[in-house]
Amino acid sequence: MNDDLFGGLLSSVDSLDKKYSQVIQTPVYEPSGETPHILELVDDSKTQRLIKEILSSSVSNQEKAFLIEAAHRHAVFNYELVADYYAAASAEMQNLMENSALVIIDFKKAIQHGFTNLSIDLVNQYINQPVNE
Repeated sequence: MNDDLFGGLLSSVDSLDKKYSQVIQTPVYEPSGETPHILELVDDSKTQRLIKEILSSSVSNQEKAFLIEAAHRHAVFNYELVADYYAAASAEMQNLMENSALVIIDFKKAIQHGFTNLSIDLVNQYINQPVNE
C-alpha cells in the first residue's frame, strides 16, 4: 500500500473529525398515512429488460440462471413508499420486511441478521491498519 496515500487518508479523516460532529442520530421516518400499492414499491423495469435479453440469448441455461439472478440487483426500491407500506402491513409481512432489511426498526435485530457487518468490518479494518509516519 502506498504510505503517502494512506497517510493522506488519515489526515483527511482527522480534519473531518475536527470539522464535523461525532454525534450520530438515527433517521426516523414518519409514515404518510397512505398505503401505496405493492407494485409501487419497486421499479424493476431494467431488471425485466435484462431478463428478456438474457432469455433470448444463446448462452447456456446455467449462464442464463446466473445472469437472471444478477439482473435482480438492478431493481430500484422506493424506501419512502416501502416504509408507508410497512406501517399498514400485517405483523407477518412486517417481520418479513425487517428480515429482508427493507426497513430497520430494531438495531439489535439488524445486527443479529448481519446487516451491520460491513460497517463494523470497515471500521475494524481502519482501526487495525498500521500507521507509518
